[in-house]
Amino acid sequence: MRIHTAIASLRAARARAGRVAFVPTMGNLHDGHIALMREAARRADTVIASIFVNRLQFGPAEDFDKYPRTPEADREKLEAVGVAHLFAPDETVMYPQAQGCRVVPGPGQADILEGACRPGHFCGVATVVLKLFNIVAPDVALFGKKDYQQLMVLTNMARELALPTEIVAQDTLRAADGLALSSRNRYLSPAERAEAPRLYRQIALVAEAVRGGARDYAALEAAALETLQGHGWQPDYFTVRRRADLQAPQRPDEALVILAAARLGATRLIDNLEV
Repeated sequence: MRIHTAIASLRAARARAGRVAFVPTMGNLHDGHIALMREAARRADTVIASIFVNRLQFGPAEDFDKYPRTPEADREKLEAVGVAHLFAPDETVMYPQAQGCRVVPGPGQADILEGACRPGHFCGVATVVLKLFNIVAPDVALFGKKDYQQLMVLTNMARELALPTEIVAQDTLRAADGLALSSRNRYLSPAERAEAPRLYRQIALVAEAVRGGARDYAALEAAALETLQGHGWQPDYFTVRRRADLQAPQRPDEALVILAAARLGATRLIDNLEV
């Protein structure tokens, strides 16, 4: 695996790479990331990954400085799974001057749910992903469904800006007890780790009720919130939305997704399940 820290080096390698599948990450890789790399290898001649902890998507009170960085372990995992090129720039490469030009997702995409809890987050995500796409020029890019709203924002960005990159979504990879794999899981204490699967269990219970014909979404949401709060969680939201745009359902035949975000101790977890 070749490691590139400069844009020119990566672009030169990409020019000889044939069909490219790209997996952008912030590092601290887990099995969910590795599953994306394996799927990428099935879709292209060459897999390019990136590791860059993007300051633009962190709020002033968030964990940019504490975000886990494990570069050596990450490189070993990527090499073992057959990634051909790793783009691992530092901030002076990605942002040699203040990033004045930014991607601002449309209203109703980035100002609800995660966007309401983390103002400016999706502007930072969309900006860095577009910049990475311009550097890597991938034919296909892969993202996990755990960050469901992020996936919607990036898919819309690619379509609305006529980007030549196909966005491919992959199902969330989970631990045996149902907890969605996440870099932030390492922040959980042993007691919190034992409690953490409750978030997905509540989502799954609501999904089962909806599949069974329940349509009082407000009541289902309220019951789930009450259960979580009763076990020490601090929820930001627990909601049933339509998959197409994450707005409130309007018709009984719409494809739905249940999304939740909540703090357990100092750790904020997110999860979702399509219905």
